[in-house]
Order: sequence, then structure tokens, then C-alpha cells
Amino acid sequence: MTGSPIIVLFRNDLRISDNKALAAAADTGRSVIPLFILDETGADARPAGGASRWWLHHSLAAFGKVIETLGNRLLLRAGATDSIVADTIKASGADTVFWNRRYHPAGMAVDAALKSRLRADALQAESFDGFLLHEPSRVATQSGDFYKVFTPFHKRLLADGEPRDPVDAPKHLARCDTTPASEPLDALGLLPTPDWAGGLAERWHPGEEGALERLETFLDERLASYAEGRDRPAEDATSGLSPHLAHGEITPFRIMAALRRKRGRGAESFARELAWREFYYHLLFHRQALHRENFRAEFDAFTWRSTPAALQAWQRGRTGYPIVDAGMRELWQTGYMHNRVRMIAASFLIKDLLIDWRDGEAWFWDTLVDADAANNPASWQWVAGSGADAAPYFRIFNPVLQGEKFDPRGDYVRRWVPELAKLPDRFVHRPWEVPASVLRDSGLDLGNDYAHPIVDHAQARERAMAAYRATRGDD
Repeated sequence: MTGSPIIVLFRNDLRISDNKALAAAADTGRSVIPLFILDETGADARPAGGASRWWLHHSLAAFGKVIETLGNRLLLRAGATDSIVADTIKASGADTVFWNRRYHPAGMAVDAALKSRLRADALQAESFDGFLLHEPSRVATQSGDFYKVFTPFHKRLLADGEPRDPVDAPKHLARCDTTPASEPLDALGLLPTPDWAGGLAERWHPGEEGALERLETFLDERLASYAEGRDRPAEDATSGLSPHLAHGEITPFRIMAALRRKRGRGAESFARELAWREFYYHLLFHRQALHRENFRAEFDAFTWRSTPAALQAWQRGRTGYPIVDAGMRELWQTGYMHNRVRMIAASFLIKDLLIDWRDGEAWFWDTLVDADAANNPASWQWVAGSGADAAPYFRIFNPVLQGEKFDPRGDYVRRWVPELAKLPDRFVHRPWEVPASVLRDSGLDLGNDYAHPIVDHAQARERAMAAYRATRGDD
């Protein structure tokens, strides 16, 4: 072993498989310093929400154990990236720093400044891909602009050919003993106090091992029926990979390589979902305030309603609309919500209640284990109609019809809204229409056991249409 140590920075890439920065460092034969930095110091930094912080704690614990099996140790620090890297270089004599690229605004700014300073000091600094299949800076229209519509963006990605193959995990990481002491994991303050995360722990297995297990289960048991079943919230038909992708425990390159082995309609449908992820990061790269500012400036004039009681009813799953309430309760208990129900719940907040999409985005950011810097705000703006390639303003989901279409027997509602469990199928999505005799037989005291609807959807729809037309200047 010759040469100075190499520092490998970890952030949202807690994996050893298909980790190009780690693989490149290991291939040199030099000692490696795996360094995780929790940096929430910048003015533009957006601290992770509570559910994501819970996930990160357990992902770090799992990753630290994997690093130990390679003969090394994971160094944990919290603070400003630049100063922590400088301290580590001073203590270890490292002359090289590798990392995998990030694509949210604050992270890109920190990494660009770090690379510039290191190179100015005649040190080696290199970044690698892994989080996205395509570099947003290199994908442009023929006119040199960025894509604002998904379909031509997707066609461009397909024209670029198959993504690279994943790189192998290193078998060993030579250890450097002259490094600063690591902070204890608990000192990062990632776990909730008091502990409300029991439901998250029951459902999820954070870490690379959990990610690879989910991928194999999805490929073997669900991929073939994914295209047909992905919109059915009562069915276990989706991959469950989104939080692992958000935390970088698995790469889209590994997933795409697995899909190439399978092919078929399910594989094509899932690959398209990955393309949507790429598209949203493409938008974030070019519109870095995506979670704060309307993509379409005309929506700045939209008049939102300030109704804290209605917002709280939505957050707690007490709107009186079963499919919305089921989704919000699933979210609170498990840190996750089925994607179809996310759209229904978002539409209800924005269009039935006329509450600012940013309030919903902030709630999802705090409560989702797969909260993502691009997907979260871009999806909310898609529903609101304020984003790129957005849903048209007149597309307002009817929560009753959506529930009856995608949860026809009410299995999803009954799971998360148990007070409605004994209602006949035909009433489970419209309990306010249940005859008194059926209410008695079902043991349901409507208004006490379960809320009356907080708005009339038909009236709310007309109110939303009027507000949207006023913003657009339509007659």
C-alpha cells in the first residue's frame, strides 16, 4: 500500500455496490477514509424531515456494519462540509477526495465550492455518477433549452441508449488509522423524541441489504403484474424501492440492469417511472427553488385560502372522504402513501380545500420516508397545475369516484379507516349516504366515529374552477 489516504465522502449514497467513488478509491490500493457528513449549515440547506431522518439513522447504522466487514470504519461528522474535510485532510495527510454527485441545489453548491478549493490547494477532487442515469447538465433540447414536457424528454433518454452497467462492490478497504474520532451515531440527533416511529420500523428495513431484498422480491413476485396493479392501493403491487432510491442505498443503474434481464410490459412501465424521476431532477437542476416557487409564474397570482382547521383535518385523515383519510393515515403510521392515493390526497388539498400546494409539500417532506428534493415538489406542482408538464387546471379528482375505481371493494379504506370496516362495499367510499338502519347494523355513529365531509366536493370543484379561471384571466 503506497500513497496518501483517499477520503470518500458519503451523503445520500450509503451503499458499497455500484458506488463508483468508493470503487475508484479501493482500486488504487491506498487506504480509504469513509466519511459521512451531515451538513445542514448552509443558508439554502433544507433539513430532512422527521421520517427521512429516522431512515437515515438506521441506514447509517447498517452501512457502518458493512464498512466494518470490509476492514474499515465509517467516520461520522456533523457540520460544514468544507471545514470537516479540511480537518480530516490535516489529521490524515489525505491528498485526494472522491464523492458521488448530488443534484439538489444546496448540495451542488457545497460540492462545487469544495472541488474548487481542493484543486486550488493542489489536491485531487473527483466526483462520480450514481444517483441519476443522466446528468441534467448534459440533457438539452435542440435549441439548447431544458425540457419542460416529459414525453420529448423521455424520448431523448431512450435515444441515448442503455445506461451503464453497475460496478462491483469492493472486497476490502484498507484502513487509515490517523483520522479524527467519529461522532457517535446518536449524537447526530436523527431519531425522533419522543419515539413515534414504531409503524415505520414495522414496515421498513433501511439500508442496502433491505434495498436489494426489495428489488429481488419485486422482480420475482410483482414485476409481471406491475403495469396493471400499480394503481390499486389495496394490493402489494409496487416495488417499495422509492425510499431506498431517495437515500441512495440502490442506484437506478442497478435497477435498470435488472429490468433488462426481465423485459416485458411490467419492466417497461417501471422503467418509465424511473424516467419520471430523471425528469423531475432535470427540472430541479434548472429551477432550484422548486419547493418554494411556482414553476409557472402566472400561478403567483392564485388566491389560496388560509384555513388551518381544514389543513389539520387533512393532515390527520379526518376530511370525511375515506380514500383521502386512508392515505393520510397510512402516511402518518408508516411514512409512506401509495402513489395513486398521493395524487388524490394532493388534489383534495389543493382543489377541494384551495390550500397552497406548498403546505402539502411541506407535510409530505416531513412525513415521507421517501421524501425527495425533486419528486416531492415537482409532483405537488404537477397536481396543482403550476408546474412543468402539469395536470390541466380543470383536472380535479373526485375522491369518491377515485376511491370506487381504484379501491372498488374498499379493502384499502377498511385497512386504514377501521371505523368504516363494517359498511357494505357500495357505501364504503360515501358513508354520508348510508341509511340509518345500515349505520346501526354497522355500529357507525357518523359525525362521532367518523367525520362528515368537511366540504361538498361538487361545490368545492366549482369554487376551484372559478379560482383557476380568474388566475388565467378566462371569462
